[in-house]
Amino acid sequence: MSTPFYVSPQQAMADRAEYARKGIARGRSVVVLQYTEGILFVAENPSRALHKVSEIYDRIAFAAVGKYNEFENLRIGGVRYADLRGYTYHRNDVTARGLANVYAQTLGTIFSSGAEKPYEVELIVAEVGEAPKDDQIYRLPHDGSIVDEHGSVAVGGNSDQIGSYLDQRHRDDMTLPEALKLAVEALGRDNNGGERTLTADQLEVAVLDRGRPQQRKFKRVLGRQLARLLDPGATTADASEVAASDTDGDAEPDDTATGGTGPDTTGPDTTGPDTTGPDTTGS
Repeated sequence: MSTPFYVSPQQAMADRAEYARKGIARGRSVVVLQYTEGILFVAENPSRALHKVSEIYDRIAFAAVGKYNEFENLRIGGVRYADLRGYTYHRNDVTARGLANVYAQTLGTIFSSGAEKPYEVELIVAEVGEAPKDDQIYRLPHDGSIVDEHGSVAVGGNSDQIGSYLDQRHRDDMTLPEALKLAVEALGRDNNGGERTLTADQLEVAVLDRGRPQQRKFKRVLGRQLARLLDPGATTADASEVAASDTDGDAEPDDTATGGTGPDTTGPDTTGPDTTGPDTTGS
């Protein structure tokens, strides 16, 4: 009978961590930045169906890199947790910190378990506050640890290089167009020091905007709105339009496909009174 091959716990954990990091590094990066009116999420993602950035609750959003099926399961679990807690207690009891703790326990349990492989994901949970000082951003690596971030953070791909670029140029008083342009410049840098030009079709952009009149502060920026913000001449007026709009940028405000009815242009009712008389057909 042969003797089982022994691997020290330290080596086993190091191997699992290396496995997860390699899987995460294969994904395209996501950048999260604070700006004057909220929190901006920018991901290099040409897909319009498989989102890396999603809404969790009124003021909370979620971003992830890595294996889609794994972080999508985590996203769905986070939505269920938030809905249940908000229904059981109060909507204000749903916080990014509480959600980050739930994710940390899940990722930590999976990472330390020898029965299954670690998740190849890295998450960001963010909550926009009433003022910039109240904003919260938490980064959760594959092992379930929690890192409290401020200003800007990048995950996935060449996140170290992108994060260093952001740290040198990010300011807390940036407008939305300024923050978006900085994020796109950072995502366009590769490991060899080269630069790529990313177009609107290659980006997934969303904001948590504290200035939105709705209770839900999450908003995707698409189509013409995104193109205007990426334009070198973009102004704060374009950012205000994003916050005030209820559409996703491709439809007009009165487009019925997005739920708006638009002005009534059918004119007065000219059909006259009903003269068909009572129904005598029987049952």
